[in-house]
Amino acid sequence: MVVKVVYMYTPLCGTCQVASRMVDVLEQLLPNITFERQDLNYVPDKAIEWHIESVPCLLIFKRGELVKKIYAFHSVPHVYETLRKLAE
Repeated sequence: MVVKVVYMYTPLCGTCQVASRMVDVLEQLLPNITFERQDLNYVPDKAIEWHIESVPCLLIFKRGELVKKIYAFHSVPHVYETLRKLAE
């Protein structure tokens, strides 16, 4: 798989709950992209390693390299287009 998306969240974050539903839709629309979810509370070392500033955060990896972070999930179409372009 060329593109992998890691969705970082915390369970008590209201915005994360909305973003999670968006990620559910994106997973259905983009079956060729691998999606993973991680509760930031359990992987604080990753927050440091990837310089995560806030949640929700979508980390986009291409060929194993972090190429983009999305903090503002404006809409499903917006994130869909971003991911689709990176997956080309």
